[in-house]
Amino acid sequence: MSTPAQLLDFFQSRFDESLDTLRQLVEMESHSHDKPGIDALVEFLAAEFSSLGAEVERLPHATCGNALKAQWKTGTALKPLLLLGHLDTVWPRGTASARPFRVEGGRAFGPGVFDMKSGILLSLLACRALNEKIVKPGKDLIFLFTADEEIGTETGRPHLKMIALACGAVLCLEPPLPGGRAKTFRKGVGTWTLCVRGVSAHAGVDHPKGANAIVELSRHLIRIQEMTDYSRGITVSIGRVQGGTASNVVPDEAEAIVDFRVSTIADGQHMESLVRNLQPFDPRCTLTVEGGLNRPPLERTEAVIALFQKARNLAMELGMDLGEGSTGGGSDGSFTAAMGIPTLDGLGVDGDGAHAVDEHVFVNDIPPRAALLCRLAESIYD
Repeated sequence: MSTPAQLLDFFQSRFDESLDTLRQLVEMESHSHDKPGIDALVEFLAAEFSSLGAEVERLPHATCGNALKAQWKTGTALKPLLLLGHLDTVWPRGTASARPFRVEGGRAFGPGVFDMKSGILLSLLACRALNEKIVKPGKDLIFLFTADEEIGTETGRPHLKMIALACGAVLCLEPPLPGGRAKTFRKGVGTWTLCVRGVSAHAGVDHPKGANAIVELSRHLIRIQEMTDYSRGITVSIGRVQGGTASNVVPDEAEAIVDFRVSTIADGQHMESLVRNLQPFDPRCTLTVEGGLNRPPLERTEAVIALFQKARNLAMELGMDLGEGSTGGGSDGSFTAAMGIPTLDGLGVDGDGAHAVDEHVFVNDIPPRAALLCRLAESIYD
């Protein structure tokens, strides 16, 4: 097992090489709906991991981007450790040309650099340390990259759940909170689509014959909005409403899309039950509800706390003060945590501006973050 100083020296000596790899990753654009872009990134990473001694498996999809699994095998009986990330970004093709990768004032800028090309970089750096026998984890390491995390992980979720079932713990390389803090709690995220069908009628001649779908929908939306409870970490947001055809027609259709966030699985289930059991105010109208909780919350369980404490202690050996915190957004780590697998999120490179034009990472944070990841890989089950 390497000492903290040896690990830091190893990654610091490869600092320039790491920045060049990060530049390559940023320049390989991989918007969630850009299958050719994501697949090209998969091929690049597959070649990199293979050259470093990992066993690579492409997880193909016919219409969405392919996912990638790379496994460093040790032949031990211990459960593998899963290192989790995603390939896709929110930036469409062409953004990297308009806002090229650059390093300025100790920060690396570029579309997707924070969320989460720098997290992918940490995986490659860890595999390089494995290949050069700087790190001896004593267990298999599985690197898994989904292709559609930014839009719900619909295609990647089956692979993720199947692979995670065999693993003893999960380290999620999503961006950290400000100050480099790990994420030990995430809210669950869901969406409902409410559709109302009423009865159309001439607004002047036959007004009594109409059943106004917009009015019916509005009544339900007010009721749903009132489910917001800040003390319990429950929020509801009416994001989009549409309906009607003309001012002189009683509208017979209306639709709304609603975002909701919860702190516990139990609250999510309770809200689901309330919304799905809503009954029309006007009996001439019908209401349908589609959707639900897309990502469960990553709850701050005893297993999550224990994993964070281990990471915090290891970080101290590296001269880092690792904090923790919570966020209202979800990640693929939310799925593994809900499966009961100890999961620590937000272990990527410190920075800021996720999904924003000033997105960046602090380049000096790369070596210690890579070193922390390797120390966790070596001692996470101790």
